[in-house]
Formats: sequence, structure tokens, C-alpha cells
Amino acid sequence: MSQTTVLKVAMSCQGCVGAVKRVLGKLEGVEAFDIDIDAQKVTVKGNVEREVVFQTVSKTGKKTAYWEEDAPAASAKEATPAAAPAPAEAEAKPAETVAAA
Repeated sequence: MSQTTVLKVAMSCQGCVGAVKRVLGKLEGVEAFDIDIDAQKVTVKGNVEREVVFQTVSKTGKKTAYWEEDAPAASAKEATPAAAPAPAEAEAKPAETVAAA
């Protein structure tokens, strides 16, 4: 099954682009890839797991992340519980301030 993985990769020069091209060119299952240095965006199409693409590009030493709209659902679920306690803490702080005054 062919799928598309989109990553945000910190690339500052053509050497960075070359490093990403080299690893993707060797990755089994990759049918095509596009590298946009201006947008810091790498799009990979092929029969290869998203996590494998992510790990392979990460090995270049370039800061790598899933492109926001392409982030796996698991990451979104993990981020939600961490964000949930913040409003409760914010509600508690004003009460502390009132008690201290």
C-alpha cells in the first residue's frame, strides 16, 4: 500500500538537501520524494512506514518533525492530555492570589 509522509526538516543548504536525498534514495519502498528547502518540507511517497521514513531522515542529524497536518493521530492524542491540566492550574492560581492578599 502506497502512502505519503510529509516531514518538516531543518535544511539550511544544498548539502543538507543532499544528505536527505542520499538516505531517501537508499530507503527500500520509496517510490518518489520531493524536497522543498524554502518550506523545509520533505514529501515521501511509497510503500514504507511513516515511522521508518521519520527515523531514516532523522539519522541525517537534521531536526525532523512530522508536518503539522500530516502528524500521526497518536501524537495528537498524546499531546491532548498534557494540555488538559494547564487550565485547571490556571484556575487554581487566581484563588491562591486571593488567599495571599
